[in-house]
Amino acid sequence: MNERIIGFPPIIGNQPKVLILGTMPSVASLQANEYYGNPMNAFWKILSAIKGIDCPTEYERKKQLIREMDLALWDVCHACIRSGSADSNISDEEPNPIAELLTENPSIKTIIFNGQTAKKLFHRYFKRFEGVKTVTMPSTSPAYTLSFQKKLEAWKMELCQLNL
Repeated sequence: MNERIIGFPPIIGNQPKVLILGTMPSVASLQANEYYGNPMNAFWKILSAIKGIDCPTEYERKKQLIREMDLALWDVCHACIRSGSADSNISDEEPNPIAELLTENPSIKTIIFNGQTAKKLFHRYFKRFEGVKTVTMPSTSPAYTLSFQKKLEAWKMELCQLNL
């Protein structure tokens, strides 16, 4: 039997414009106790490239990057049962209180889903939020085999359109 796993609290900038939602931290992320803790995940490399800086190695600096870019970072799932790291193995999930986060942060006008599964899980539990658009981006996970360059181009195009 698989154990129930619990995700992380959100990282929130002062006036975030965008909420980036993943599904649930991977096994490597849970072990490292940080979002996108798998070194093969492209998330931090993509944000760094968009910001035009070297990719930070310290987690505190990574969290600061989120704040500097006027972002918020969280997962759709607060808790779930999952063997391994594959999103397809998520079951018995409990969503995070995303509506409350949006109410507390009215500056958020866009939700970006980090991959299709985040979008599907979100829509399982939430309807549209008035005045908030949603965008689905290529997953930064190494399991999604699109090249880094193509992932970067897609993320950069979206975030630059949002003036981030």
